[in-house]
Amino acid sequence: MDFDDTPEEAEFRAEARAFLEANATPLAPGEVPADLMERDDPDLIKRAQEWQACKKDNGWAVLTWPKEYGGRGLRSIHNVIWNQEEGRYRTPPNVFGIGLGMLAPTIMTHGTDEQKEKYLERMARGDDIWCQLFSEPDAGSDLASLRMKAVQDGDEWILNGQKIWTTGAHYSRYGMVVTRSDPNVPKHAGLTYFMVDMKAPGVEIRPIKQITGTSAFSEVFFTDVRIPDSYRVSAIGNGWRVAITTLMNERSVTGGAGRSLRAEDLIRLAQQVETETGKAIDDAGVRHRIADFYIRANGLKYTNYRTLTALSRGQTPGPESSIFKLVMAPLNQEIASLGVELQGQAGSLMDEAYACQLAYLGTPGLRIAAGTDEILRNIIAERVLQLPGEPRVDKGIPFKDVATGPPS
Repeated sequence: MDFDDTPEEAEFRAEARAFLEANATPLAPGEVPADLMERDDPDLIKRAQEWQACKKDNGWAVLTWPKEYGGRGLRSIHNVIWNQEEGRYRTPPNVFGIGLGMLAPTIMTHGTDEQKEKYLERMARGDDIWCQLFSEPDAGSDLASLRMKAVQDGDEWILNGQKIWTTGAHYSRYGMVVTRSDPNVPKHAGLTYFMVDMKAPGVEIRPIKQITGTSAFSEVFFTDVRIPDSYRVSAIGNGWRVAITTLMNERSVTGGAGRSLRAEDLIRLAQQVETETGKAIDDAGVRHRIADFYIRANGLKYTNYRTLTALSRGQTPGPESSIFKLVMAPLNQEIASLGVELQGQAGSLMDEAYACQLAYLGTPGLRIAAGTDEILRNIIAERVLQLPGEPRVDKGIPFKDVATGPPS
Protein backbone atom coordinates (compact mmCIF):
# COMPACT_ATOMS: atom_id res chain seq x y z
CA MET A 1 0.00 0.00 0.00
CA ASP A 2 1.48 3.36 -1.09
CA PHE A 3 0.36 6.54 0.67
CA ASP A 4 2.36 8.99 -1.47
CA ASP A 5 1.78 10.45 -4.92
CA THR A 6 4.12 9.34 -7.65
CA PRO A 7 6.14 12.22 -9.19
CA GLU A 8 3.66 12.33 -12.08
CA GLU A 9 0.67 12.37 -9.71
CA ALA A 10 2.28 15.08 -7.58
CA GLU A 11 2.77 17.22 -10.68
CA PHE A 12 -0.86 16.71 -11.67
CA ARG A 13 -2.01 17.64 -8.14
CA ALA A 14 0.04 20.85 -8.26
CA GLU A 15 -1.52 21.79 -11.62
CA ALA A 16 -5.01 21.12 -10.26
CA ARG A 17 -4.34 23.30 -7.22
CA ALA A 18 -3.07 26.12 -9.41
CA PHE A 19 -6.24 26.07 -11.51
CA LEU A 20 -8.49 25.97 -8.46
CA GLU A 21 -6.62 28.78 -6.73
CA ALA A 22 -7.14 30.93 -9.82
CA ASN A 23 -10.80 30.07 -10.39
CA ALA A 24 -12.43 29.15 -7.06
CA THR A 25 -12.63 30.25 -3.43
CA PRO A 26 -11.17 28.01 -0.69
CA LEU A 27 -13.55 26.69 1.94
CA ALA A 28 -13.38 28.43 5.30
CA PRO A 29 -12.27 26.33 8.31
CA GLY A 30 -15.14 24.03 9.25
CA GLU A 31 -17.15 24.88 6.12
CA VAL A 32 -18.56 21.97 4.14
CA PRO A 33 -18.91 21.78 0.35
CA ALA A 34 -22.24 22.58 -1.27
CA ASP A 35 -24.56 19.58 -1.16
CA LEU A 36 -27.32 19.28 -3.71
CA MET A 37 -29.21 16.91 -1.45
CA GLU A 38 -30.08 19.79 0.88
CA ARG A 39 -30.92 22.40 -1.77
CA ASP A 40 -33.35 22.49 -4.66
CA ASP A 41 -32.39 25.80 -6.22
CA PRO A 42 -32.48 26.47 -10.00
CA ASP A 43 -29.77 29.10 -9.57
CA LEU A 44 -27.54 26.48 -7.98
CA ILE A 45 -28.06 24.24 -11.02
CA LYS A 46 -27.13 27.12 -13.33
CA ARG A 47 -23.94 27.85 -11.41
CA ALA A 48 -23.06 24.16 -11.48
CA GLN A 49 -23.39 24.20 -15.28
CA GLU A 50 -21.22 27.29 -15.55
CA TRP A 51 -18.53 25.71 -13.37
CA GLN A 52 -18.64 22.51 -15.44
CA ALA A 53 -18.20 24.52 -18.66
CA CYS A 54 -15.24 26.35 -17.10
CA LYS A 55 -13.60 23.04 -16.21
CA LYS A 56 -14.24 21.64 -19.69
CA ASP A 57 -12.81 24.69 -21.43
CA ASN A 58 -9.66 24.42 -19.33
CA GLY A 59 -9.17 20.67 -19.53
CA TRP A 60 -10.34 19.73 -16.02
CA ALA A 61 -13.60 17.97 -16.86
CA VAL A 62 -14.00 14.31 -17.93
CA LEU A 63 -10.36 13.59 -17.14
CA THR A 64 -10.64 9.85 -17.74
CA TRP A 65 -12.65 10.03 -20.96
CA PRO A 66 -10.74 8.98 -24.08
CA LYS A 67 -9.27 11.90 -26.01
CA GLU A 68 -11.48 11.19 -29.01
CA TYR A 69 -14.50 12.02 -26.83
CA GLY A 70 -13.06 15.24 -25.44
CA GLY A 71 -11.32 13.87 -22.35
CA ARG A 72 -7.65 13.67 -21.44
CA GLY A 73 -7.32 9.91 -21.37
CA LEU A 74 -6.02 9.92 -17.79
CA ARG A 75 -6.27 7.15 -15.21
CA SER A 76 -8.90 6.91 -12.48
CA ILE A 77 -6.36 8.00 -9.85
CA HIS A 78 -6.20 11.41 -11.55
CA ASN A 79 -9.94 11.77 -11.07
CA VAL A 80 -9.51 10.86 -7.39
CA ILE A 81 -6.79 13.49 -6.99
CA TRP A 82 -8.92 16.13 -8.70
CA ASN A 83 -11.90 15.37 -6.46
CA GLN A 84 -9.68 15.61 -3.38
CA GLU A 85 -8.42 19.03 -4.41
CA GLU A 86 -11.76 20.39 -5.66
CA GLY A 87 -13.30 19.33 -2.34
CA ARG A 88 -11.19 22.01 -0.63
CA TYR A 89 -12.94 24.79 -2.55
CA ARG A 90 -16.35 26.45 -2.54
CA THR A 91 -17.73 25.12 -5.82
CA PRO A 92 -21.28 24.26 -6.91
CA PRO A 93 -22.45 20.69 -6.28
CA ASN A 94 -21.76 18.09 -8.92
CA VAL A 95 -25.08 17.40 -10.66
CA PHE A 96 -23.31 15.64 -13.55
CA GLY A 97 -22.02 12.51 -11.83
CA ILE A 98 -24.74 10.23 -13.18
CA GLY A 99 -24.38 11.47 -16.73
CA LEU A 100 -20.60 11.71 -16.88
CA GLY A 101 -19.69 8.73 -14.72
CA MET A 102 -22.43 6.21 -15.56
CA LEU A 103 -24.30 7.05 -18.74
CA ALA A 104 -21.49 8.47 -20.84
CA PRO A 105 -19.42 5.26 -20.51
CA THR A 106 -22.55 3.35 -21.54
CA ILE A 107 -22.93 5.42 -24.69
CA MET A 108 -19.20 5.08 -25.43
CA THR A 109 -19.46 1.29 -25.14
CA HIS A 110 -22.84 0.59 -26.74
CA GLY A 111 -23.95 3.75 -28.54
CA THR A 112 -23.82 4.58 -32.23
CA ASP A 113 -21.37 7.09 -33.68
CA GLU A 114 -24.29 9.48 -34.15
CA GLN A 115 -25.28 9.18 -30.48
CA LYS A 116 -21.71 9.77 -29.32
CA GLU A 117 -21.34 12.84 -31.51
CA LYS A 118 -24.71 14.29 -30.52
CA TYR A 119 -24.62 13.84 -26.74
CA LEU A 120 -21.14 13.35 -25.29
CA GLU A 121 -19.75 16.85 -25.88
CA ARG A 122 -22.88 18.48 -24.44
CA MET A 123 -22.66 16.11 -21.45
CA ALA A 124 -19.03 17.02 -20.85
CA ARG A 125 -19.71 20.77 -20.88
CA GLY A 126 -22.72 20.47 -18.62
CA ASP A 127 -25.14 21.71 -21.27
CA ASP A 128 -27.42 18.73 -20.64
CA ILE A 129 -27.99 17.00 -17.31
CA TRP A 130 -28.93 13.31 -17.39
CA CYS A 131 -30.75 11.00 -15.01
CA GLN A 132 -30.96 7.23 -14.63
CA LEU A 133 -34.44 5.66 -14.92
CA PHE A 134 -33.96 2.13 -13.64
CA SER A 135 -35.79 1.34 -10.37
CA GLU A 136 -39.53 0.66 -10.23
CA PRO A 137 -41.89 0.12 -7.28
CA ASP A 138 -41.55 -3.66 -7.75
CA ALA A 139 -38.06 -3.73 -9.26
CA GLY A 140 -35.31 -2.27 -7.14
CA SER A 141 -32.51 -4.62 -6.18
CA ASP A 142 -33.90 -7.17 -8.68
CA LEU A 143 -33.77 -4.80 -11.64
CA ALA A 144 -34.50 -7.52 -14.21
CA SER A 145 -38.03 -7.87 -12.85
CA LEU A 146 -38.99 -4.40 -14.16
CA ARG A 147 -42.34 -4.02 -15.94
CA MET A 148 -42.18 -0.75 -17.86
CA LYS A 149 -43.29 -1.60 -21.41
CA ALA A 150 -41.71 -0.60 -24.71
CA VAL A 151 -43.73 -1.47 -27.81
CA GLN A 152 -42.31 -0.86 -31.27
CA ASP A 153 -44.50 1.05 -33.73
CA GLY A 154 -42.69 1.43 -37.03
CA ASP A 155 -39.68 3.71 -36.52
CA GLU A 156 -40.87 4.68 -33.04
CA TRP A 157 -41.31 3.08 -29.64
CA ILE A 158 -44.19 3.68 -27.24
CA LEU A 159 -43.25 3.66 -23.55
CA ASN A 160 -45.68 3.06 -20.69
CA GLY A 161 -44.93 2.52 -17.02
CA GLN A 162 -43.41 4.03 -13.90
CA LYS A 163 -39.92 4.62 -12.56
CA ILE A 164 -39.07 5.68 -9.02
CA TRP A 165 -36.20 7.09 -6.92
CA THR A 166 -34.90 8.92 -9.99
CA THR A 167 -32.27 11.36 -8.74
CA GLY A 168 -32.39 14.75 -10.45
CA ALA A 169 -35.29 13.90 -12.75
CA HIS A 170 -36.87 17.33 -12.20
CA TYR A 171 -33.81 19.22 -13.51
CA SER A 172 -32.55 16.68 -16.09
CA ARG A 173 -32.85 17.19 -19.84
CA TYR A 174 -32.40 13.54 -20.79
CA GLY A 175 -32.58 10.16 -19.13
CA MET A 176 -31.53 6.57 -19.73
CA VAL A 177 -34.33 4.03 -19.28
CA VAL A 178 -34.47 0.23 -19.24
CA THR A 179 -37.76 -1.26 -20.47
CA ARG A 180 -39.52 -4.59 -20.96
CA SER A 181 -39.72 -5.08 -24.74
CA ASP A 182 -40.48 -8.83 -24.80
CA PRO A 183 -42.41 -10.57 -21.97
CA ASN A 184 -42.25 -13.94 -23.75
CA VAL A 185 -38.63 -14.67 -22.87
CA PRO A 186 -36.83 -14.99 -19.49
CA LYS A 187 -36.67 -11.71 -17.65
CA HIS A 188 -33.02 -10.83 -18.37
CA ALA A 189 -33.45 -11.49 -22.09
CA GLY A 190 -36.50 -9.29 -22.73
CA LEU A 191 -35.06 -5.86 -21.88
CA THR A 192 -34.18 -2.95 -24.19
CA TYR A 193 -32.31 0.23 -23.24
CA PHE A 194 -33.23 3.71 -24.47
CA MET A 195 -32.40 7.35 -24.13
CA VAL A 196 -35.44 9.52 -23.43
CA ASP A 197 -36.26 13.22 -23.61
CA MET A 198 -37.48 14.20 -20.14
CA LYS A 199 -39.54 17.02 -21.72
CA ALA A 200 -41.38 14.72 -24.14
CA PRO A 201 -45.20 14.61 -24.08
CA GLY A 202 -46.45 11.95 -21.69
CA VAL A 203 -43.51 12.20 -19.26
CA GLU A 204 -44.77 13.25 -15.82
CA ILE A 205 -42.27 13.96 -13.04
CA ARG A 206 -43.49 13.98 -9.45
CA PRO A 207 -40.78 15.00 -6.94
CA ILE A 208 -40.80 12.90 -3.77
CA LYS A 209 -40.64 14.90 -0.54
CA GLN A 210 -37.87 13.45 1.62
CA ILE A 211 -37.63 13.47 5.38
CA THR A 212 -34.93 16.15 5.07
CA GLY A 213 -37.54 18.49 3.56
CA THR A 214 -35.99 18.43 0.08
CA SER A 215 -36.93 16.56 -3.09
CA ALA A 216 -33.71 15.28 -4.62
CA PHE A 217 -35.40 12.40 -6.42
CA SER A 218 -38.74 11.76 -8.09
CA GLU A 219 -41.14 9.20 -9.42
CA VAL A 220 -41.58 9.42 -13.19
CA PHE A 221 -44.65 8.24 -15.12
CA PHE A 222 -44.63 7.41 -18.84
CA THR A 223 -47.98 7.48 -20.63
CA ASP A 224 -47.80 6.64 -24.37
CA VAL A 225 -44.43 8.39 -24.64
CA ARG A 226 -43.19 8.15 -28.22
CA ILE A 227 -39.47 8.11 -28.91
CA PRO A 228 -37.62 7.46 -32.18
CA ASP A 229 -35.76 4.20 -32.70
CA SER A 230 -32.58 6.32 -32.91
CA TYR A 231 -32.88 6.70 -29.10
CA ARG A 232 -32.35 2.95 -28.65
CA VAL A 233 -28.96 2.01 -27.21
CA SER A 234 -27.66 -1.30 -28.60
CA ALA A 235 -29.80 -4.10 -29.99
CA ILE A 236 -33.37 -4.96 -29.08
CA GLY A 237 -33.26 -7.40 -26.15
CA ASN A 238 -29.71 -6.43 -25.18
CA GLY A 239 -30.86 -4.07 -22.44
CA TRP A 240 -29.56 -6.16 -19.53
CA ARG A 241 -26.02 -6.16 -20.88
CA VAL A 242 -26.17 -2.40 -21.45
CA ALA A 243 -27.65 -1.82 -17.98
CA ILE A 244 -24.80 -3.81 -16.42
CA THR A 245 -22.34 -1.42 -18.07
CA THR A 246 -24.15 1.47 -16.38
CA LEU A 247 -24.29 -0.28 -13.01
CA MET A 248 -20.61 -1.24 -13.09
CA ASN A 249 -19.83 2.47 -13.06
CA GLU A 250 -22.45 3.40 -10.45
CA ARG A 251 -20.69 2.95 -7.10
CA SER A 252 -17.77 5.12 -8.18
CA VAL A 253 -20.01 8.15 -8.65
CA THR A 254 -22.93 7.68 -6.26
CA GLY A 255 -22.58 9.95 -3.28
CA GLY A 256 -25.58 8.65 -1.39
CA ALA A 257 -28.52 10.46 0.12
CA GLY A 258 -27.15 12.73 2.76
CA ARG A 259 -24.04 14.34 4.17
CA SER A 260 -21.24 12.38 5.80
CA LEU A 261 -19.92 13.50 9.16
CA ARG A 262 -16.49 12.70 10.57
CA ALA A 263 -15.35 11.76 14.03
CA GLU A 264 -13.47 15.08 14.04
CA ASP A 265 -16.79 16.89 13.61
CA LEU A 266 -18.08 15.18 16.74
CA ILE A 267 -14.97 16.17 18.68
CA ARG A 268 -15.53 19.83 17.82
CA LEU A 269 -19.22 19.55 18.72
CA ALA A 270 -18.47 17.80 22.04
CA GLN A 271 -15.99 20.55 22.91
CA GLN A 272 -18.74 23.15 22.48
CA VAL A 273 -21.77 21.41 24.04
CA GLU A 274 -22.43 22.10 27.72
CA THR A 275 -23.94 19.36 29.90
CA GLU A 276 -24.93 19.28 33.56
CA THR A 277 -21.43 18.13 34.47
CA GLY A 278 -19.43 20.32 32.07
CA LYS A 279 -18.33 19.98 28.46
CA ALA A 280 -19.58 16.86 26.67
CA ILE A 281 -16.01 16.01 25.70
CA ASP A 282 -15.16 15.58 29.39
CA ASP A 283 -17.59 12.66 29.68
CA ALA A 284 -15.74 9.32 29.45
CA GLY A 285 -18.68 7.65 27.69
CA VAL A 286 -18.76 10.31 24.98
CA ARG A 287 -15.00 10.07 24.47
CA HIS A 288 -15.25 6.27 24.23
CA ARG A 289 -17.92 6.41 21.53
CA ILE A 290 -16.05 9.04 19.52
CA ALA A 291 -12.83 7.00 19.81
CA ASP A 292 -14.68 3.95 18.49
CA PHE A 293 -15.95 5.96 15.51
CA TYR A 294 -12.47 7.33 14.89
CA ILE A 295 -10.91 3.85 14.83
CA ARG A 296 -13.56 2.45 12.49
CA ALA A 297 -13.31 5.49 10.20
CA ASN A 298 -9.56 5.06 9.95
CA GLY A 299 -10.04 1.41 9.14
CA LEU A 300 -12.23 2.52 6.25
CA LYS A 301 -9.70 5.13 5.20
CA TYR A 302 -6.92 2.58 4.91
CA THR A 303 -9.21 0.13 3.17
CA ASN A 304 -9.95 2.88 0.65
CA TYR A 305 -6.22 3.44 0.24
CA ARG A 306 -6.02 -0.09 -1.16
CA THR A 307 -8.38 1.01 -3.91
CA LEU A 308 -6.39 4.19 -4.53
CA THR A 309 -3.14 2.21 -4.68
CA ALA A 310 -4.65 -0.18 -7.23
CA LEU A 311 -5.86 2.77 -9.32
CA SER A 312 -2.45 4.45 -9.09
CA ARG A 313 -0.83 1.29 -10.43
CA GLY A 314 -3.35 1.01 -13.24
CA GLN A 315 -4.93 -2.08 -11.68
CA THR A 316 -8.60 -2.95 -11.23
CA PRO A 317 -9.71 -2.50 -7.60
CA GLY A 318 -10.85 -5.60 -5.74
CA PRO A 319 -13.91 -6.03 -3.52
CA GLU A 320 -12.93 -3.08 -1.33
CA SER A 321 -15.65 -0.84 -2.77
CA SER A 322 -18.46 -3.16 -1.63
CA ILE A 323 -16.85 -3.63 1.79
CA PHE A 324 -16.26 0.12 2.10
CA LYS A 325 -19.86 1.07 1.39
CA LEU A 326 -21.30 -1.69 3.58
CA VAL A 327 -19.38 -0.38 6.60
CA MET A 328 -19.37 3.32 5.75
CA ALA A 329 -23.12 3.91 5.53
CA PRO A 330 -24.03 2.49 8.99
CA LEU A 331 -21.02 4.25 10.50
CA ASN A 332 -22.17 7.60 9.12
CA GLN A 333 -25.61 6.92 10.55
CA GLU A 334 -24.19 6.22 14.02
CA ILE A 335 -21.97 9.31 13.96
CA ALA A 336 -24.91 11.53 12.97
CA SER A 337 -27.07 9.96 15.68
CA LEU A 338 -24.54 10.82 18.39
CA GLY A 339 -24.24 14.35 17.02
CA VAL A 340 -27.98 14.87 17.40
CA GLU A 341 -27.95 13.22 20.82
CA LEU A 342 -25.19 15.53 22.09
CA GLN A 343 -27.31 18.57 21.26
CA GLY A 344 -30.12 17.49 23.54
CA GLN A 345 -33.42 19.22 22.84
CA ALA A 346 -31.68 21.46 20.31
CA GLY A 347 -31.03 18.34 18.27
CA SER A 348 -34.64 18.40 17.12
CA LEU A 349 -34.17 21.80 15.46
CA MET A 350 -33.23 22.42 11.83
CA ASP A 351 -31.57 25.83 11.44
CA GLU A 352 -28.60 27.18 9.50
CA ALA A 353 -26.23 24.91 11.45
CA TYR A 354 -27.99 21.61 11.03
CA ALA A 355 -25.24 19.35 9.64
CA CYS A 356 -25.90 16.63 12.23
CA GLN A 357 -29.66 16.72 11.70
CA LEU A 358 -29.34 16.63 7.92
CA ALA A 359 -26.93 13.70 8.09
CA TYR A 360 -29.10 11.88 10.63
CA LEU A 361 -32.13 12.12 8.35
CA GLY A 362 -30.27 11.64 5.09
CA THR A 363 -27.75 8.88 5.77
CA PRO A 364 -30.30 6.01 5.77
CA GLY A 365 -30.47 6.63 2.01
CA LEU A 366 -26.79 5.73 1.78
CA ARG A 367 -27.77 2.20 2.72
CA ILE A 368 -30.02 1.97 -0.33
CA ALA A 369 -28.26 3.99 -3.04
CA ALA A 370 -25.88 2.03 -5.30
CA GLY A 371 -26.78 -1.28 -3.64
CA THR A 372 -28.56 -2.09 -0.40
CA ASP A 373 -26.76 -3.67 2.55
CA GLU A 374 -28.27 -7.02 1.59
CA ILE A 375 -27.08 -6.80 -2.03
CA LEU A 376 -23.56 -5.86 -0.92
CA ARG A 377 -23.47 -8.78 1.50
CA ASN A 378 -24.49 -11.08 -1.35
CA ILE A 379 -21.71 -9.68 -3.54
CA ILE A 380 -19.13 -10.22 -0.82
CA ALA A 381 -20.47 -13.70 -0.01
CA GLU A 382 -20.67 -14.94 -3.59
CA ARG A 383 -17.77 -13.15 -5.30
CA VAL A 384 -15.26 -12.87 -2.45
CA LEU A 385 -16.04 -15.81 -0.17
CA GLN A 386 -17.20 -17.99 -3.10
CA LEU A 387 -20.34 -19.10 -1.25
CA PRO A 388 -23.23 -20.62 -3.24
CA GLY A 389 -25.59 -18.14 -4.88
CA GLU A 390 -29.15 -17.70 -3.75
CA PRO A 391 -31.71 -19.98 -5.47
CA ARG A 392 -33.69 -18.42 -8.33
CA VAL A 393 -37.15 -19.83 -8.88
CA ASP A 394 -37.71 -17.70 -12.00
CA LYS A 395 -34.64 -18.88 -13.91
CA GLY A 396 -35.43 -19.77 -17.52
CA ILE A 397 -39.15 -18.95 -17.21
CA PRO A 398 -40.76 -16.48 -19.64
CA PHE A 399 -41.34 -13.24 -17.76
CA LYS A 400 -45.10 -13.29 -18.41
CA ASP A 401 -45.29 -16.60 -16.53
CA VAL A 402 -43.38 -15.46 -13.43
CA ALA A 403 -45.64 -15.41 -10.39
CA THR A 404 -46.23 -11.93 -8.99
CA GLY A 405 -48.13 -12.77 -5.81
CA PRO A 406 -49.00 -15.58 -3.41
CA PRO A 407 -50.34 -18.82 -4.89
CA SER A 408 -54.09 -18.79 -5.45
